Amino acid sequence: MSAPVIDDLDRQLIAILSNDARVSNRKIAADLGVTEGTVRGRIKRLQQERLIAFTAITSFGLENSTKMAFIGVLAEVEKVREIAQQIANLSSVNGVMITMGRFNVLAICLFNELDALHAVASDQILALPGVHHVETSIAVKTIKYNARVVRITEADHVVEGDD
Repeated sequence: MSAPVIDDLDRQLIAILSNDARVSNRKIAADLGVTEGTVRGRIKRLQQERLIAFTAITSFGLENSTKMAFIGVLAEVEKVREIAQQIANLSSVNGVMITMGRFNVLAICLFNELDALHAVASDQILALPGVHHVETSIAVKTIKYNARVVRITEADHVVEGDD
């Protein structure tokens, strides 16, 4: 799989859309000194190559759960992918990454009550076959969180070597 090629015009287009994805193609074209068709074509290509996507980013305030927790999971190495997928299937888990370091899986959850977090970490994740240890960390203050830069994924899309 070859890496997509983006040029300076693509970067400028992405920068404009990152500030306001609702800006019209006509305005973008005028600002960049290109035709509206060029802008439309570039946006379409960037979407097809999965370099950009348009979505509404919600605030934590919209969730019933307003606290964020990270659950580090130490799992058997040969079962890491399987365990990560099982954790990803839990409705209370918002993100799962396979990691290097102290833990080999990291889960991100939003919650309201500590009992709910405990239930996810101990009753659901620790109970999975092949999980040896879980450790939770609760975010008490967010200094920086940039939701504009996200990984564009599909639930059933996995690229080999993309861990």
